[in-house]
Amino acid sequence: MTVNGNVSFWFAADGIPGQRPPLTADTTADVVIVGAGYTGLWTAYYLKKADPSLDIVVLESRFAGFGASGRNGGWLTNSITGGRAQYVKSHGRKKVGRFQELLNETVDEVIATAGTEGIDADFHKGGELNVARNEAQLARLQAQADSESLWPEANIRLLDAAETRERVQIANALGSIHHPHAARIHPAKLVRGLADAVERLGVRIHEGTTVEEIRPHKAITAYGTVEATYILRATEGFTANLKGSHREWLPMNSSMIATEPLPDSVWEQLGWNDRDTVGDMAHAYMYAQRTHDGRIALGGRGVPYRYGSRTDTDGATQPGTIALLTNILHDMFPATRGAAIDHAWAGVLGVPRDWKATVGLDPVTGLGWAGGYVGTGVTATNLAGRTLRDLILDPGSELAQMPWVNRKVRRWEVEPARWVAVQALYKAYGMADQAENRGKSATSRIAEIADLVSGRA
Repeated sequence: MTVNGNVSFWFAADGIPGQRPPLTADTTADVVIVGAGYTGLWTAYYLKKADPSLDIVVLESRFAGFGASGRNGGWLTNSITGGRAQYVKSHGRKKVGRFQELLNETVDEVIATAGTEGIDADFHKGGELNVARNEAQLARLQAQADSESLWPEANIRLLDAAETRERVQIANALGSIHHPHAARIHPAKLVRGLADAVERLGVRIHEGTTVEEIRPHKAITAYGTVEATYILRATEGFTANLKGSHREWLPMNSSMIATEPLPDSVWEQLGWNDRDTVGDMAHAYMYAQRTHDGRIALGGRGVPYRYGSRTDTDGATQPGTIALLTNILHDMFPATRGAAIDHAWAGVLGVPRDWKATVGLDPVTGLGWAGGYVGTGVTATNLAGRTLRDLILDPGSELAQMPWVNRKVRRWEVEPARWVAVQALYKAYGMADQAENRGKSATSRIAEIADLVSGRA
């Protein structure tokens, strides 16, 4: 029987962790970080390593990793959220190229730091493979490869159908793009290990402590107020729950399934020996990994958005979404048709209005933030944490000058316009994918219009 929710499959083996003690009274600190996911914990880690004298408090509404950090697809990859084109216009080719190199290097930084801290998060660096499975997807793949050829920093390779099959046996694969700067990870093992490492450094983590409002130098909770020189927001998809931040980032839903452990006979058919993270070129794309214990964990959109920016409580997803993801699994990997689906779950990711992540600090108010990763945050959170460190301790550093720093992004529309627009956009993407699967050889005009309206283009 499929377990639906219970936060995510990644917590299934060890169970949902007990909460650390909540805040019990007003207190003070040098730095308060709101949110104990990857962004908040990496920020605390690098700040404390750089200046052990800092008094740092992390406030978390549930437990470390309750949000996207404990529910994601386990892709430690080098993506610049939203692409490079607009950054080139604002910051120039050289700086954007360096930004890409920094994200490449961050993949290795995460793996190395986890090793230093004794965190075994099932790392396997096999790269990222994005596959085209119809003619329209193949055309987009070729266009992307042509574009990426101008960015040698990304180190991509265009593979034909035979070369793709050598890496992973995916039904109807016509070609793919591969790059080496990606690793498969176990998300919950990383976030739980990171929380333990931060505590060992002397950071105070208060779980079960919901921050209701952030003001200059103050984080306000029902249990007390923490005053600090810096208040850093690291709430990603749950940002809309904060007073005054309802339209800041849209909480986009993403859902996943995990199979039972697959027998050797299935893996002999599938290959997948390098454990690449696998995605596709569909408009409503999927993402998958081969887990350390021999499962396939696969995700996609499902129901993309809940009215009023509502977020879930326990990770349960809709039965229709489970069926949709199971169909994608069977269509791409026919050898899995006899396998049980052990777990399904959902989570939210933060989407800025221009679909580009941002990190920043106002030195006057002491308010800082990082997030809006649109699902590409497992790597970017580490770079964001080091960037917030530098904005506080070394604002003239290279990291503090990168294109995503201190960007101003317009807010999302009010309801019901926001809900109507998101539902219409993903309906359009679904229709475009269906048309292309039926044989349309060029990218659907419906999807191109949806990209323009959404702000992704």
